[in-house]
Amino acid sequence: MSLNNVTEGIINVHGINLHYRDWGGRGRDILLLHGLASHSGIWNLLGPMLNHNNRVIAIDQRGHGKSSKPDRGYDFQTVTSDVHHFISKMGLNSPVIIGHSWGGNVALNFAATYPNNISGLIMVDGGFIEPSSHPEWNWEKAKSQLTPPNWKETTLEQLRHRIRSGTLAPYLTPTIESIIIGNFFINKLGYMRPHLSFKNHMKIVRSLWKHHPSQLYKNIKCSALVIAACNTVTKGTLNDTKSEWVKKAAQLLPKGTVIWFEKTIHDIPLQRPQTLTNEINKFILSLGS
Repeated sequence: MSLNNVTEGIINVHGINLHYRDWGGRGRDILLLHGLASHSGIWNLLGPMLNHNNRVIAIDQRGHGKSSKPDRGYDFQTVTSDVHHFISKMGLNSPVIIGHSWGGNVALNFAATYPNNISGLIMVDGGFIEPSSHPEWNWEKAKSQLTPPNWKETTLEQLRHRIRSGTLAPYLTPTIESIIIGNFFINKLGYMRPHLSFKNHMKIVRSLWKHHPSQLYKNIKCSALVIAACNTVTKGTLNDTKSEWVKKAAQLLPKGTVIWFEKTIHDIPLQRPQTLTNEINKFILSLGS
């Protein structure tokens, strides 16, 4: 799929630079938020399809991708404020905000904090993530379970091997592989390093521990859609509690709808971009003009 119609830019938001991808388009504004340790390129397959009837933009959140990587500001209040200022500076008009994984939690937090600045909320296998509600976890257990992989002395070829033997292997294309590699850079020694540093990654994990989506749902005024991945073969760290989290979202979101994607892994934007695009377009149509 050609990605030639995307442009990239940098905008300064209260002291940091946020990198973004803009697929243009006319219609309702859409802002896409990636997940933890990801980057805006995870939306590269959806952007060219969503822009037929919408204006589509994705950002690299602080610490990620080509955006600034400060040592602080990874709490939800600050990250949500980043999004608010970005929307204002870009002149987006009450966008539909779509977040994947941790980005779904950021989108939820935005909708609860700035209810008049969002017209619709879509949480893609995220938004409901609440590690502190896991019945068998304390912070130390959560920290050990959610610590990222050790990428020490990993070469590009070793990274490719890990990707080709991972959960996306059955669906892998050169484009998807390049998107995943985009989460990393090559350091001076020739080894791969995540754009999101280990220290900043763990700051976000800590903020997730303190985040309570179940207490925010009642404050969401706009229509909301939860798209959850269900895969009985591949088990993630938090799969044992996901169904309860999603059930709670369905019960407590005032204008919420839940759709389960069967036989689907966590990286829905990469595995099932067309199906995800179809559901997003249906949701946006349901909002009216």
